Amino acid sequence: MEELILSKKSGCITQKLLYYSRLDILILDELGYMPISKEQADLFFQLISSRYEKGSIILTSNYNFDEWGKVFDDDVVASAIIDRLVHHSKIFFINGSSYRLKDKLKNAG
Repeated sequence: MEELILSKKSGCITQKLLYYSRLDILILDELGYMPISKEQADLFFQLISSRYEKGSIILTSNYNFDEWGKVFDDDVVASAIIDRLVHHSKIFFINGSSYRLKDKLKNAG
């Protein structure tokens, strides 16, 4: 998100989006971990749109789709992003204990 903001401020957002649209795969980890401003949400939508039907995206988040309106502080933008992400996608919902905590909990007992 920060790279998109910096690219917009320096006037090269089109080139940055083109760069990201040409990657074979884009991995976005922990969506929603950090607060997302309106400007970032709009740029994120542009990023997803630029890759739509062009390249693979792996995205992780602790938020369900019905919570993305809060993540992006905009239900319309969230809906548009989800619409593009889920078309042609495989979605994996992972529930359960934290992988990182399992050994800690085992050793604590």
